[in-house]
Amino acid sequence: MNKIRIAIFASGTGSNAVNLIRFFENDPAVEVAFVLSNKEDAKVLKSSKDMGVTALHFSNQQVADGTFLVDLCTKNSIDWIVLAGYLRLIPSELIQTFKQKMVNLHPSLLPMYGGEGMHGRNVHSAVLKNKENKSGITIHFVNEEFDKGEVIAQFHCALSPQDTIDDLERKIKYLEQTYFPTVVRGVILS
Repeated sequence: MNKIRIAIFASGTGSNAVNLIRFFENDPAVEVAFVLSNKEDAKVLKSSKDMGVTALHFSNQQVADGTFLVDLCTKNSIDWIVLAGYLRLIPSELIQTFKQKMVNLHPSLLPMYGGEGMHGRNVHSAVLKNKENKSGITIHFVNEEFDKGEVIAQFHCALSPQDTIDDLERKIKYLEQTYFPTVVRGVILS
């Protein structure tokens, strides 16, 4: 049986990409084909290579070219794309080619705190500024608008008035590391 091949797109450190690689390392049905980053110095590239996964870097201009990305994924027999901290707008050609086969992780309970520029600590800062009593993560399909795709799953954590941005970041990281790989696998195999 051929395994389902996924590509992971990440822009930074890649803790969620690394978690996915570990999770799928010995999976009988799913394999990580490559990790792609738009940043040459992204730590995720070295981490992926160290774990035996092909790591690819392309410029912002290249990753804005939908035809280029579709060709890359086709040549590598990619079945699914998983965005794990990827901070670029996905070209519509790629979204159409991978309609309902591209998943993103967002560090808030969408539709709150989503959209362009809302990532990482920017999200956490806004959540705390508005004195929310909970936050969480959203795993969703990708469409042509930032963070507006169909929601697959959400997980939340309680917040207290004493929580700092570091506290919230830890809580969100726990949710991401705990739930993201299992949800991705469930969606892929459903």
